[in-house]
Amino acid sequence: MDKKLHLKITTHEKVVFDADVDEIYTKGTQGEFGILPNHIPFMSALDVGVTKVIIDGKPEYFTTMGGVFQLKDNEALILTQTAEKGVEIDIERAEEAKKRAEERLENEPDTSDVQRAEVALSRALARLKASKS
Repeated sequence: MDKKLHLKITTHEKVVFDADVDEIYTKGTQGEFGILPNHIPFMSALDVGVTKVIIDGKPEYFTTMGGVFQLKDNEALILTQTAEKGVEIDIERAEEAKKRAEERLENEPDTSDVQRAEVALSRALARLKASKS
């Protein structure tokens, strides 16, 4: 029985993470889920959120901005438009983005910008959550 999963998190531009892990927790469009070694093959669309991996008992966090999660034979792949390591997130920039999005939602609730502001807010909140975990 294998005791590790191999996880690769990749964007169009770069590989953000590529290593063996003990556990994976992330947010799909249908809700959050966790993966342990020897899980059956699994695929899910991802939502904007935080992906948590456990390596030798220690957690690491990443933002994953949508995309796809795929698992087969203890090989997991996250393909996403944007991903960042939690420890590398610019907290000040994320706070500013959150504030701007909240102001747009408060001041212009009936415009077509609402959906863009909601997406921007969810991305900022995911970055802040990953950076503080």
